[in-house]
Amino acid sequence: MNAYAPILVLGALAAGFAIFSVVMASIIGPKRYNRAKLEAYECGIEPTPHPAGGGRFPIKYYLTAMLFIVFDIEVVFLYPWAVTFDSLGMFGLVEMLLFVLTVFVAYAYVWRRGGLEWD
Repeated sequence: MNAYAPILVLGALAAGFAIFSVVMASIIGPKRYNRAKLEAYECGIEPTPHPAGGGRFPIKYYLTAMLFIVFDIEVVFLYPWAVTFDSLGMFGLVEMLLFVLTVFVAYAYVWRRGGLEWD
């Protein structure tokens, strides 16, 4: 338990600082609300009203999310493999080639569907 004490103390200090900052900002900060401040900020573009059911999202949204997940998962698995590459031998190399091939298939799908084109 002594090895984890500094980590727990640092976590408690970070949480305490975050809570303190939020509480003090709400107490001390200015409270001048107006209609413009309460509206959603859309990069200077007037927000458009959406249908009651939420409407349909374009396929670009899902393709971008899928692309992010594909590369995020690839990086998460490539780092431990790179660290233990020498001890895995040929088995590790073949398994990683199969994994990268699977990731490439997902990448090719997103590319084919137009997920990499930013209009």
